[in-house]
Amino acid sequence: MWRDSLPSPEPDPGEVIVELTRNGPYLKCSAIHVATGIEASAVGPVNEPKGLERIAIAKLKRALASR
Repeated sequence: MWRDSLPSPEPDPGEVIVELTRNGPYLKCSAIHVATGIEASAVGPVNEPKGLERIAIAKLKRALASR
């Protein structure tokens, strides 16, 4: 994807726990910021775990930036 080569405007969030939970054909990816306990999640098809992880971490970065 071409956006991967662009610099990320958000700083590194630090330590993040990533949890993947399968529910039939769907997968839920939760990203939890260890220092604050803030959580963000994304749901999508089970065959796209890396994409869901990128989305959940991006949502977490956005939530941390708005604090």
